[in-house]
Amino acid sequence: MRQLLEDFLSYVKVNTRSDEKSTFIPTTPGQIDLALQLKEQLEQLGLSNVAYFEKNSFVIGALKGNAAKPAIGFIAHVDTADFNAENIQAQVHYNYDGNEVVLNAAQNIVLSPSQFPNLKDYVGQTLITTDGTTLLGADDKAGIAEIMAALRNLKEVPKEKRGDVWVAFGPDEEIGRGADNFEVADFPVDFAYTIDSGRVGHFEYETFNAAKIEITIEGTSVHPGTAYGQLVNAIKIGETIDSRLPQAEVPELTQDYEGFYLLNKFSGDISLAQLDYIIRDHDQAKFIARKNQIVAIIDALNATFTYPRITYRLFDQYYNMKEIVDKEPRAVDYALLALKNLGIKPIVTPFRGGTDGSKISYKGIATPNLFTGGENFHGPYEFITLEAMEKARDTIVEIVKVAGEAK
Repeated sequence: MRQLLEDFLSYVKVNTRSDEKSTFIPTTPGQIDLALQLKEQLEQLGLSNVAYFEKNSFVIGALKGNAAKPAIGFIAHVDTADFNAENIQAQVHYNYDGNEVVLNAAQNIVLSPSQFPNLKDYVGQTLITTDGTTLLGADDKAGIAEIMAALRNLKEVPKEKRGDVWVAFGPDEEIGRGADNFEVADFPVDFAYTIDSGRVGHFEYETFNAAKIEITIEGTSVHPGTAYGQLVNAIKIGETIDSRLPQAEVPELTQDYEGFYLLNKFSGDISLAQLDYIIRDHDQAKFIARKNQIVAIIDALNATFTYPRITYRLFDQYYNMKEIVDKEPRAVDYALLALKNLGIKPIVTPFRGGTDGSKISYKGIATPNLFTGGENFHGPYEFITLEAMEKARDTIVEIVKVAGEAK
């Protein structure tokens, strides 16, 4: 437990916040710093094939087995989300009593079970929080620490009882780029798992299909006193586009398998406006229909002008991993059996987002997503417990054992 906690606390101290505006790989230098730290740690653990690849900033290593069993991969990302990650001061609260936790007395920032009732589930555990001014970084440095802890335990499992265990730590997951450059040739596994979900038991092997459309509207700005028949308001055209989309199909009104459109950005003036939407659906046919619907709206509006005033860039971001995972059922079966063996109730839901596993699956490695044990990611109220991290570690180890025992 002590080593797992020490690892996690050392990782969160490194500012690895990714930067969507950067064109570098990785997008921020702190990610390289942590990657090289992890490379050294893998070497110290005695793994084979340890390497840091400058081309994509992934660190990879293998704990070799010698049984004719599946080679399994475990993956976590080093970057953190778009929230303050400078000078993270993690606080450890031993034997949490279930009451309010004062994160920052000077700024009156409190982590309260009245606001976050799930805190009551962790009474008696070792609670790890922020100081209220930064995120914690459990997403996904808890995943890294749990994989490292699992490697230590797996070294005690005889080689003849398991196949190869590969691990990979990569950059820029939070901005959806890291896995774009992942090389499956460097990671010879039968299937893998990202350790990058929330509460204990969470297990996802269905994600959204995802696209983004960037819409630019050209208006005509003239003095309002002489505007009749001449002024074309780009803002009003943008509002018209949005009004013609299904108004109930937005994130705040949808759940489970229901898809949506999200107006993520709307800026501009009379002469020029910009709208950015993200489009999401689990079902491939519905996903395609959603894209076609917004394009049809644009085409219909353009037809009312003397020339097309609306241009757009529509592109896919990632796809539902289920289509790939279904072809490798062991990735699901072994995880569910491992959770059962450990007495952990699986929480299997369609994930309303994407993971690195979404993209890696479509590169040829079925890669579902397993829990880290953390909650309230991406902000100052983020927390995790050491006991939850231990359960994630144990799940990784048990999956390898289950695979080794399978006929």
